[in-house]
This record gives sequence, structure tokens and C-alpha cells, in this order.
Amino acid sequence: MSESVATAQTIEQMVKSGAAQYPDKPAIVDPDSRITYRELDVSTRELAAGFIEAGVGKGSRVGVIMPNSARWVQVAVSLTRVGAVLVPLSTLLSPRELLAQCDVASIEFLVSVREFRGHRYLDDLQASLQVDALTDQVIYHPVLPSLRRIWTDDGLPRSADNASMGEIVDALAATVHPDDPLIITFTSGSSGIPKGVMHSHASALGAVASGLADRCITADTRLYVPMPFFWVGGFGSGILSTLVAGATLVTEQIPRPETTLRLIERERVTLFRGWPDQAEALARHQHSVGADLSSLVVGSLDALLPTDQRATPGARARLFGMTETFGPYCGYPADTDMPRSAWGSCGKPFSGMEVRIVSGDGVAPTGSTGEIQVRGPHVLQGICRRSRGDIFTADGFYPTGDLGHLDEDGFLFYHGRSDDMFKVSGASVYPSEVEKALRGIAGIQAAYVTDVPVGGAQQVGVAVVCDTATVTVETLRGAASAMLSSFKVPTVWLLVDSDDDIPRGGTGKVPAPQLRQLLSASTDLTF
Repeated sequence: MSESVATAQTIEQMVKSGAAQYPDKPAIVDPDSRITYRELDVSTRELAAGFIEAGVGKGSRVGVIMPNSARWVQVAVSLTRVGAVLVPLSTLLSPRELLAQCDVASIEFLVSVREFRGHRYLDDLQASLQVDALTDQVIYHPVLPSLRRIWTDDGLPRSADNASMGEIVDALAATVHPDDPLIITFTSGSSGIPKGVMHSHASALGAVASGLADRCITADTRLYVPMPFFWVGGFGSGILSTLVAGATLVTEQIPRPETTLRLIERERVTLFRGWPDQAEALARHQHSVGADLSSLVVGSLDALLPTDQRATPGARARLFGMTETFGPYCGYPADTDMPRSAWGSCGKPFSGMEVRIVSGDGVAPTGSTGEIQVRGPHVLQGICRRSRGDIFTADGFYPTGDLGHLDEDGFLFYHGRSDDMFKVSGASVYPSEVEKALRGIAGIQAAYVTDVPVGGAQQVGVAVVCDTATVTVETLRGAASAMLSSFKVPTVWLLVDSDDDIPRGGTGKVPAPQLRQLLSASTDLTF
């Protein structure tokens, strides 16, 4: 790994260093494209010229809604190298969710695909737009007053004079400071309100660089990460980790076992990082597909490795982090067993990160469980429309809402969430958000949501109070799909006629454990 790339503090520095040191090495590969580090530098400079000529400037907030591809990387790099603020938007968003996130982030410009997996993201936005026919400038949008321009991914602005505009690109890029905002990434909030987490160039690149060694990413790595680029797992652990290390990233729009296995084989991928259930799904298809995965090295997820290269359960760290820390802030070399006393832990905090456990009014003793709080240069700058006093403690720690304990050697053990959030395939789901959406469906009197283990994975489960003689799961599922991202739509449904069928605790609240038990034990479930 090149020291100068690893210590880059802005996207511009990272791109220039990569082009100088690895000019002909592929940086990003997808099934249809192969872009070298030199080509990434040249193409994103040209794209940036077009954006600037069309009105994008330093500090402009630009939403991007596209599936994983080399083009996604080019758009993101071209914007951020000149100081625009990237706002990745999920391809899973419903129209209502898309409007809400664009509003919270004060989006000024938007780049979107025309259609992806049945979603036509611009249809609802454009239905309410008033646009100047001569300039294509947005005159008015009732919900998004900041919005100025919309482009499709195949109709991006181009500069009429790349030579002179290139000089402007370079001049603007030179003004970008490490502490300038780089990205606003959305993660669910406990109230269901879109939570736009802001990171600077320095905090994001620093977070990535601090965990490269533990994630076994070097300049020789050919990395496949299945997570979408609109999440930190895809953007930070995928794109930025690759570019900082001088590695090669292999990606695709829609991961499917057959195509993914062939892509890994063709590109001789050396490292597969992601969620365990994704690796297990690929492993189940490997024999029937007949793919050669011998290029994968230890450090990849175990399910894809030969049996003799797999770790003993619990011996390797479960890299641990969150959007607010721009990915993992705690870990241990992914190809190395931890000390026996640390088995089952998340490893140790990365360099520069302080972790403390708080219980009651003070710091908990070593070995005691409490809320995990973090402080350091890789922690978020802020959250859209919230003050620092609402986010951080008086001494600058961020309360994560996670529960855990630290052992005597500094290893962190995770014990779950202090609120009701749970994860489905790595994505955060807040019951209150799903319940609110479901209560808006005709025929539903009440809805109670929790996670339910199904086939070894967590699924969204719901008990719905309704007239079971007239309401069907098919109708409810269809209505929910129009309001919520696909991973938030319940897959386990229990319809009951009366609220009396719902378990309640002494305070009248519905306890998640009892609700989960009801859903798991019922014979009336629909999947």
C-alpha cells in the first residue's frame, strides 16, 4: 500500500496519488466496464467540468440514485473532488421516502437512473416540478425548495471547453480542505425521521485507512463487496477502501449467485467481504455453478473458503461499526485468530478511536455492560438539522445506542441495541417507522413490529389488528411495498381480530420478546 495514498485527506489528493502510482491498474471493474486509476482521474475531471459549468459548486449538495457500477464511482468522485457534497440515495426508497431524504438533505442537484428494478424514481418528483423550458432549471418544487437541476445518468452535463474548464476544476479542487463536508449518508432514526449523517473528507478517509490492515486490504487485493454503494458498507468499505489502498474493486448492479460466482472467478477476486448470509448463499450454489474460487484468500468470509482454511467459530473478530463512524471502528486482522479470551468479541478499537462503556451516570467498570460511546477523528461531523448538543455528550463522545462491554485487554464485546432497532441483511429497521406506515393502510387498526428469526436470519415480523374476514396479507403486503423500502416490508404476518390478542407488559407497552415469541409460535403466520 502506498503511504501517500493511505494518508490522503481529500478525494482530490486520493485520486491524484492513485493515478500517479497505479496508472494502468484497474481501479473499478463491473461486468461491462474496466476503469484504470489514470482513466478514473481523467474521466472524473471531465465530468467535474460539466457539473461546474451546469452550476454545481463547492458545498453543493448532490443526490445520486444509481445501482452499483463503475459509472456510480465516476459520478461520486467527480463531484467530491471539487468539494460538492455527495448524498447517496438508496435504490430501495419508496417515493415518499425519496422526497423525505431529499428534503432533509436540502438536495440542490440530483443524478438518477431512469428505472431500476421496477422503480422510476423521477416520475413522482417531476410530476410536481415547474421547469424553465430554455434552461432546464427547476423553478419550483412544493416539497424541495432547494432543488435546482435533475439529470439522468445517461444525460449528465458536459463542458463545451474541457481545457479551460479543467483549469477551473483544478483550482476549485485545490480549495477543498480535509474538514470540508464530503458526504451525507442516510441511516434510519429511532423516530423514523430520515437521519442524514455528515462526514468530512478527513473523517471518512481516515476511518477507511485505519481499518485497512484489519480488513486485509492491500494494493494487491481484488475486492468484491456486495453491499450497495449508497450505504457506508459499499461506499467506505468498498470504493474508498479500494482507492486508498490502490486495490481493485469488482462490483455489479444486481448480485445473483450464478452471475456473482462467475464474476468472482473471471476477475480472480482475492477478497470477499460482506454479510455472512451472502457468502453462505453463494456457497450453496458454488457446486452447481462450478465456479473456481481458488483465488480467494483467508480474510474472505469463511463460507467461500475451503474447509481447512476456515476459522474456528468465534476466533475471528466481527468487525464492528456504524454509519456514524463511517464503517468499522473496531476489529482485528481478519486472517488471524484473536486471543482465546477475546473469542466472540469485535476486536479492539482502531487507532485514534476512543471507546467507553457508560452505565447510569458514569463510566462502567471493566467487564460491565453499558452503552457504547465513541470519540475520535473518524466520528461524524453532525446530523442534518440537529445541533451538536443534541448529538454529542458534553465531553465530545457520541452515544451509539449499542450495548457492550470491554474486557481487561481492551476487546469490545457487543450485546445488542439499547433501543428497538434491528438489522435485516445488514440494513437497519426501526419498528416505529414500519408501524407508522402500516397504520396508514386502510383496514389496519394497529400494527406491532419486531424481528423474527427465520431460517437462521432475521426477518421483519408484524402482528396486525384488523378485520381478518375482509383484510388479506396479499393486500397489506402490496400496500406496504408502495410505502416502504423492500427490506422494511414485513415478511412474517400475523392477522388478529382484537388488540386483546397482543401481549402487553405492566406499563401497557408491547414487549418485543413476547411479541417475537407470539409471532414465532403462531400457526397462523403467512410468509
